[in-house]
Amino acid sequence: MEAYKQEFIDFMIESDVLKFGDFTLKSGRKSPFFMNAGAYVTGSQLHKLGQYYAKAIHDNYGDDFDILFGPAYKGIPLGVATCIAFSELYGKEIKYSSNRKEVKDHGDTGILLGSKMKDGDKVVIIEDVTTSGKSIEETFPIIKEQGDVEIIGLMVSLNRMEKGLTTNKSALDEIKEKYGFDANAIVTMEEVVEYLSSKNKLDDELMSRIDAYYEEYGVK
Repeated sequence: MEAYKQEFIDFMIESDVLKFGDFTLKSGRKSPFFMNAGAYVTGSQLHKLGQYYAKAIHDNYGDDFDILFGPAYKGIPLGVATCIAFSELYGKEIKYSSNRKEVKDHGDTGILLGSKMKDGDKVVIIEDVTTSGKSIEETFPIIKEQGDVEIIGLMVSLNRMEKGLTTNKSALDEIKEKYGFDANAIVTMEEVVEYLSSKNKLDDELMSRIDAYYEEYGVK
């Protein structure tokens, strides 16, 4: 596993973003872990987060794209932080863009905040975590309405690697199949468990509950 992935796992735990215990998810599932990306709130946390996203995007998609699109609202700070990190780490100027919840009809008009899009632009979408693919249902048509734009892929922070509510495929796999572009995460939950167990940071009782959870809800 790449060093930055190991660092990111430690970073999620230190930032109180990834927690282990007993949690009830929106889906009603009882989960032994929970991720809350809203806990990244300080300048240093956002600076590091942008760097981890930039490294993962560079690893998976290179730098041959023009715009990083972060869906409102959580995607806005993610996009901004990652564009800054891309410039710092790779010397590549990527533009950020986001959607407004309401179309603005004066001044800087339109549905987009940040960079506009034009024919030929290549776009990477950035989100915190995708569990159902619902946000992509809203984001995809907004991007496509801007012109002949190519979506290179989606990057999220954590792939929970569990079945959707209606299929046996993960949310990221469903997105790949439905929309025809790639979808990746900085780390997968499998990598998280592998790394933390190698550091003896997960006790036997917690490991057994994680195993049971994935026996019921995990994707193969």
